[in-house]
Amino acid sequence: MDKNLALDFVRVTEAAALACARWMGKGDANAADQAAVEAMRTVFDAVDIDGTIVIGEGERDEAPMLYIGEKVGTGTKRMKVDIALDPLECTNSVAFGRHNAISVLAAAEAGNILHAPDTYMEKIAVGPEAKDVIDLGESVETNLKRIAKAKNYDITDLTVVILERERHKDLISRVRKTGARIHLILDGDVSAAMATALPGTGVDVLMGTGGAPEGVLAAAALRCLGGAIQGRLVPRNPQEAARCKQMGIKNINKIFKTEELARGNNIMLAATGVTDGDMLKGVRYTSTGAYTHSIVMRSKSGTIRFISTEHHFTEEPDYH
Repeated sequence: MDKNLALDFVRVTEAAALACARWMGKGDANAADQAAVEAMRTVFDAVDIDGTIVIGEGERDEAPMLYIGEKVGTGTKRMKVDIALDPLECTNSVAFGRHNAISVLAAAEAGNILHAPDTYMEKIAVGPEAKDVIDLGESVETNLKRIAKAKNYDITDLTVVILERERHKDLISRVRKTGARIHLILDGDVSAAMATALPGTGVDVLMGTGGAPEGVLAAAALRCLGGAIQGRLVPRNPQEAARCKQMGIKNINKIFKTEELARGNNIMLAATGVTDGDMLKGVRYTSTGAYTHSIVMRSKSGTIRFISTEHHFTEEPDYH
């Protein structure tokens, strides 16, 4: 993939963020998500790739746009690209004016992004210092001890991010008993996983069970950031287990490592804040436009850029 595509991908996530941020606090998660999807699809039409959605809004009969298998881009480039995306991660955060909502997409050369089914995934994610010591097959306690040692921390200084869910009651109890600090979030484990690998966020570890597609997006980001994630699928019913096998995952109990979720040496990821979070600022509207805050990264070069953009609504955006 051409490195110049990075800015095109940021324009895609910026458009989605600008569109859905207007729904902040209005209590309509579906409308916010639809606004993000429509804006993202419009800008994708001008991106010079032959792209295929491999992780998107769902199956074709469930999603009118950005569905799994949908083609995006102009189609003129010879390079075929797989796209994993979430036009609005944390729809409820926008609907109810909460933190950590982002628009995010990852891209890799065709065949290099795991086609994760829409089911749950047990995850552990860390930054570069601890990438070689995590093991989802080991206990919570063992992993936290190893991470603390790798980071040269006392375990009581580690901060573990966990989604606040009933299913995590035991996990939270066990983490507390180790002495580690806990940051509970209502939504947004993609941005939380990314935050483990970024300085200044105050986040050291992500633990718990969340969406499998989000696990793949997190893996793409951590490939660029030098961190690591491990994930194991947790189907909620026999239908989801069957779906996993239909998508080529023969061993449901397999622990996937970062390089298996997002493969290859040329991965790009772009994300734009919709509401304020640990990593990105949310959209700020002004009398003439808006400000956005984005991150774009590329595994091949290891480049990480934070981009602050001033948008002027007096001028119609030119996406063509």
